Amino acid sequence: MTMPRKIIIDTDPGQDDAAAIMLALGSPGELDVLGITAVAGNVPVALTARNVRVICELCNRQDIKVFAGADRPLVRKLVTAEHVHGKTGLDGPVVNEPTMLLQERHAVEFIVETLLSEEPGTVTLCTLGALTNIALALQQAPDIAGRILELVMMGGGLFEGGNITPAAEFNVYVDPEAAAIVFKSGIPIVMMPLDVTHKVLTHKARVERIKAIGSPAAVAMAQMLEFFERFDVAKYGSDGGPLHDPTVIAYLLKPELFGGRDCNVEIETESALTMGMTVIDWWQVTGRQHNAKVMRDIDAQGFFDLLTERLARL
Repeated sequence: MTMPRKIIIDTDPGQDDAAAIMLALGSPGELDVLGITAVAGNVPVALTARNVRVICELCNRQDIKVFAGADRPLVRKLVTAEHVHGKTGLDGPVVNEPTMLLQERHAVEFIVETLLSEEPGTVTLCTLGALTNIALALQQAPDIAGRILELVMMGGGLFEGGNITPAAEFNVYVDPEAAAIVFKSGIPIVMMPLDVTHKVLTHKARVERIKAIGSPAAVAMAQMLEFFERFDVAKYGSDGGPLHDPTVIAYLLKPELFGGRDCNVEIETESALTMGMTVIDWWQVTGRQHNAKVMRDIDAQGFFDLLTERLARL
């Protein structure tokens, strides 16, 4: 019997973040969630910290430790995405305000202390938003980089371009300086760019299967997805919108669903035109050292089967 993999989820919920958290909490045999840290991104940090607790309570997991983190990017003004996620970030279902309390410690302090106290090479960071908390942790304690098993992130784009600007994906665009620190850190990185997430669409039949589970968590998730997809359906003309963040957790559970390759990834922090772009050397033309495993392919139906099965366990 292998021990569950220890993870910290760093997130800015967001309906797709909610799906990722639920997927993790529905997989206790494989994943041990040491804590969930909130960062400003889709909505300001007061709301992302609230939303994490809303999701934990929907899953009856009031035991999960939740920490509030950075309220703004390292050097820039915060850009948020209420136009996608709604005023609360979790628009769609009617949810109760959370009763579980936030932990008093700052998220960055929790990340640093956890990585220094756990055995080296046993903790995986799962990042679903801007990388501000991780960059701050690295600035505070650079030696944590060598203790992280891997960092699996949703962010960036290659052949799909960007979704907040023509060149940049939202999570990286919110704090490109933080992303640059993380990609230069030497941490083993697995990257889920838009090239993967745009292949996992919330088709009506897939959402109906989730709703049919009938539990409070599953029904709320289906309602979130119905709200969330309206923006992408209008933009891309697809049946359903991309479900970005749960790809991170799905990779930990079933890496065989994914295909990609090792690449060099650099983050653009200077250009007005391509700010926050992930410059991915897919064709290996620069000779620069690989610093990330970049995913490009996914078995979309296998992904939705996994998500639906784990939501049914909550």
